[in-house]
Amino acid sequence: MSDTGAVRGRGLLRVIGPGLLVAATGVGAGDLATGAFAGSQVGLAVLWAVLVGAAMKFAVNEGLARWQLATGTTLLEGAVAKLGILVAIVFLPYLVLWSFFVASALMSACGATMHAMVPVFDDPVIGKRVFGVAHSLLGLALVLRGGYRLFERVMSVCIGVMFVTVMVTAFSLWPGTGAVARGLLPDPSSLRGDDLQWTVALMGGVGGTVTVLCYGYWMRESGRESGADLGVCRIDLATAYTMTAIFGISMVIIGSTVPVEGKGAALLVTLADRLSGPLGSPGRWAFLIGAWGAVFSSLLGVWQAVPYIFADLCGQLGRRRGGVGSTNGEPVERFRVETRSLAYRASLLGIAIVPALGLVVDFRRIQKLYAITGAFFVPLLALALLILNGRADWVGDRRNRWLATIALIAVLVFFAWYGWVSLTGSPA
Repeated sequence: MSDTGAVRGRGLLRVIGPGLLVAATGVGAGDLATGAFAGSQVGLAVLWAVLVGAAMKFAVNEGLARWQLATGTTLLEGAVAKLGILVAIVFLPYLVLWSFFVASALMSACGATMHAMVPVFDDPVIGKRVFGVAHSLLGLALVLRGGYRLFERVMSVCIGVMFVTVMVTAFSLWPGTGAVARGLLPDPSSLRGDDLQWTVALMGGVGGTVTVLCYGYWMRESGRESGADLGVCRIDLATAYTMTAIFGISMVIIGSTVPVEGKGAALLVTLADRLSGPLGSPGRWAFLIGAWGAVFSSLLGVWQAVPYIFADLCGQLGRRRGGVGSTNGEPVERFRVETRSLAYRASLLGIAIVPALGLVVDFRRIQKLYAITGAFFVPLLALALLILNGRADWVGDRRNRWLATIALIAVLVFFAWYGWVSLTGSPA
């Protein structure tokens, strides 16, 4: 069946569901705050980074889908089986560190947005902390009690709200088609110091970083386990990352047009108040509602899916080393992550409670730190996909073709260039 026929047979919303979940989960903190900060710091000249970031995430997520559909195992399971248990041992502390940063940033963003909408506290910092913890507990309750279907329905509402309102805000502040077109043409040599860091942070934040691994688990929840589902996954991911790029560009436009000032909870309040100048009170409220939809959908997605990764890692560490789906050459039952497992629920409680300590740290600093930290996960994932999907004896006819290979190598080259610039201070 052709890709178009697959869409007609399944219904568009069912086809693009898991991809939109990945996009919404990555869009919240990465595109809202990092996009606004980068736009304010660098201006429209950074728009090209949004497109590059979205293309990178499509390339790695498409490779992840190919591996899982070809082998029936998650990428983590395959990496541990083929590359060794050291993968899990090294990745687990990285995941813990990343999870603390991203969860703290999401709590801060949710708290700040809600305080801007409902300023019941005299001190905005207290408002951010109280509302941030409340959103974390709400997300915890929805994941524990609602299951995947409720999660999917709540996320679809948040996605619609955030996409429409943020796009309308950006078009209301449209700086001109010529200026936007020039910003879409890359000129990395003009970036120095903080400008370069914000550009890479934008690439890392757009569309998520570690959360791209969640796509494999949502594929399983949607019943995509056959090699025939690859075409559907490609349509799904292309739609999701197109929406991600549009959302990221919109946030950069907003940040470049309206100065982003302030710290912590005051940042979103200041941004919304500045929007009330050119757009009036309805524009202010529309932006706040869209911002809330973005950050809460991201929080809910992380709370629901990142524990899958923790549980998968724990499962791999608890198994004997061997080939994919085998131990000492004998077939065994493949590991399946269960949302009712102790590992899943323990990690869910941890991610919803422990990072609340980060609410005492400057939101801008947390946002930048987790975005840059997460950005360095992308080349590691690209390298793993080059290796795992590069052998026909592992994935059969789903191995990397020339276009996928070039895309994954480009990810590695870009981050090698960034490392050189960071160390030497010169882009040459």
